[in-house]
Amino acid sequence: MNRPNTLPFLRVAVLWFYLLLPLVLCYNLRCYYSPLLENEKTFKLIVTECPPHELCFKANGRYGNHSALSARGCMLEKDCSLVKNIRLKGTVYIMSFGCCDRPYCNSCLGITAKALYTIVTLVTVAVMADSL
Repeated sequence: MNRPNTLPFLRVAVLWFYLLLPLVLCYNLRCYYSPLLENEKTFKLIVTECPPHELCFKANGRYGNHSALSARGCMLEKDCSLVKNIRLKGTVYIMSFGCCDRPYCNSCLGITAKALYTIVTLVTVAVMADSL
């Protein structure tokens, strides 16, 4: 009599444990930091640990219809949806802030961390299910 192969289920369990462990242990959120920069300038992102009750943010500064500034870091949740006017080198930019609540979720431009985790999980499950 054949025993069912439990290895794929063990891999899924380990994956979920890895993704949820920081939430269970109450670690502070880790995010990327970059100062307020003009978009054509580069800066090596720095990993920072947010204080309690802060989320990762990504800011986009616009001048007219052009995206001109960016910044990343940590901010209070209550300030996450703010839109502020910021003066830099005599020009007023409209800065909009967006927050996320997963580790390193402010790393890339086009995809959010929640979507990335969902995609990785679904692909992993699909590959494991196919190998059964």
